[in-house]
Amino acid sequence: MATGPSPSGGRGEAEPEGARGPGGLAGWLLEGSAPKTAPHATSDGSHPWWRVMCLTGVDYFSTLGYQPGIAFLAAGALSPIATLVLVAVTLLGALPVYRRVAEESPNGQGSIALLQRYLPRWRGKLLVLVLLGFMATDFIITITLSSADVTAHLIENPLAPEILRGHRIGVTLLFIGLLSAVFLRGFGEAIGIAVGLVGVFLTLNLIVVAVSAGHLLARPEYVVDWKAALTAHYSSPSAMMVMALLIFPKLALGLSGFETGVAVMPLVRGSPDDDPAHPAGRIRDTRRLLTTAAAIMSFLLILSSLTTAMLIPAREFEPGGRANGRALAYLAHEYLGPAFGTVYDLSTIVILWFAGASAMAGLLTVVPRYLPRYGMAPRWAAATRPLVLVFTVVAFVITIVFRADVDAQGGAYATGVLVVILSAALAVTLSAYRRGDRGATAAFGVITLLFAYTTVANVFERPEGIKIASFFITAIIITSFASRATRSFELRVDEVILEPGARTFVEEEEASGQLLLIASNPDLRDPPDYREKDRRARELHHLPGDVPVLFLEVMVSDASEFGGTLTVRGEERDGCHVLVLQGPAVANAIAALLLYLRDHTGRMPQIFFHWAEGNPVVALLGYLVLGGGDVPPLTREILRRAEPRVDRRPQVHVG
Repeated sequence: MATGPSPSGGRGEAEPEGARGPGGLAGWLLEGSAPKTAPHATSDGSHPWWRVMCLTGVDYFSTLGYQPGIAFLAAGALSPIATLVLVAVTLLGALPVYRRVAEESPNGQGSIALLQRYLPRWRGKLLVLVLLGFMATDFIITITLSSADVTAHLIENPLAPEILRGHRIGVTLLFIGLLSAVFLRGFGEAIGIAVGLVGVFLTLNLIVVAVSAGHLLARPEYVVDWKAALTAHYSSPSAMMVMALLIFPKLALGLSGFETGVAVMPLVRGSPDDDPAHPAGRIRDTRRLLTTAAAIMSFLLILSSLTTAMLIPAREFEPGGRANGRALAYLAHEYLGPAFGTVYDLSTIVILWFAGASAMAGLLTVVPRYLPRYGMAPRWAAATRPLVLVFTVVAFVITIVFRADVDAQGGAYATGVLVVILSAALAVTLSAYRRGDRGATAAFGVITLLFAYTTVANVFERPEGIKIASFFITAIIITSFASRATRSFELRVDEVILEPGARTFVEEEEASGQLLLIASNPDLRDPPDYREKDRRARELHHLPGDVPVLFLEVMVSDASEFGGTLTVRGEERDGCHVLVLQGPAVANAIAALLLYLRDHTGRMPQIFFHWAEGNPVVALLGYLVLGGGDVPPLTREILRRAEPRVDRRPQVHVG
């Protein structure tokens, strides 16, 4: 086994000191993360599960700042029951789905990787791009919406300077820029900040709901009034439940955070003896992360919904009311005094700002696992800091386009969240069906139908969400295929492996003093054809009859893949020696093998083709999509780019 050539030609020469990468600003940008290791992190950058939970939880838990108010505006006195439906869907639907996703996709690919299994080749890649579009909608809008919500809380505070009130967009951009600066420092800093923010915020919320619940126990008339309001509007408990189910899609923002939880799985430490292919410790701890976060959130959602619905007058939830968008903050001021209320306000503002951190973390783990590997993004997209800058620019544009308006972005946020969860539910349903697990298939099938209903209802309720998502999908597809086209002439091979039979053929050829290969069409493999091919090739290229040659056949495996390993085997057909290999593109595989033979034999290989017939434009499209095309000129161009020195470049002959 030997490593194949690098894109620069793979000469195997020692790299001079200081030439291993760009220095200065470019070098810093292309580093994966900050040089220092954060506290509690191991040398590989992993963290205990509870710390990673705080990073994903800043988005999930921060919805407590506005979820009770949204629930009451949507359902009125029925909001506690509608919230119970939300909690049931969380614990019995989303949580089981993502616990299964964590088991079947433990390296951060999330539900996208599961669905791709069932759609091979280009169909699978297109599905990934569409789902990445919805995921980008979810994550990017999380960043912009949270920052806009922070701005709204800040400039509407009576103590805020008057000068801020006319600069909503500028203040929002400032908060996004500060978030970007945190991630430019590295994941470790982001996780450390998240732990502190989540700890303080959850503690303050627990105090608020506990004190509010104490007031309910001391004043049972509030409960009586709430029950009277329910019976005045609904004739029976069944009518209440039906209405709660119909209202539930409006509360779907309370489901955010699950996809991020599995996207950042590589940050979860797991066990020292974890198998990389199936890291049981990481899977166990990620499941613990998801379950703990869902349990904490469900507990606080139920208590917050009950206390706010019973203790806050309905008029205060309306626009302009003191509880509009800040129901728990209203209770904090009302029952714990202005000093505690101010502390709660500050905590809410800070965690809403940092809620974008979990979205940024999700983007920084998901995108490098797909687009660069597919050749659908530049190589620098595998590094953290350049991606942070790209996502920050996109967030800036979204903020300016929507003028930092929270309501205008809410539909897109809910659409992204629901489509991503729906794709996860569908993926685990198909997985259970493939395994023959009828019980799991039925259970996950019901969950999939539930999320399908929720998604469709949300799209009809707020159609602007699917419009924004369509923009992200279109942009990702166009830029991805453009990048794939521009990178198609790269070498695209990670490693070349010669099996024993192929190695024997090469050694025999090398002993003759030269390496001559004849490109052969693998669709014509009958033994008589090889004798005829040998005769015609020698006649066409003026090769003596006693000079040994090797036939080379490349079969296209999956043209939608970008790179990979080339395994070369040797076959003897009617006295002819044939090297057979598979790759995503014929020309790239041939170029990689030629450079490998040059570097590992010391001989300059030569390959002989015949000209193909047909339209060259059609041939180029065939190369980009099907991996074939007009192979001789493509092979020569790939070699030219991989090896700039003409005297070291394998020779391509065409007749």
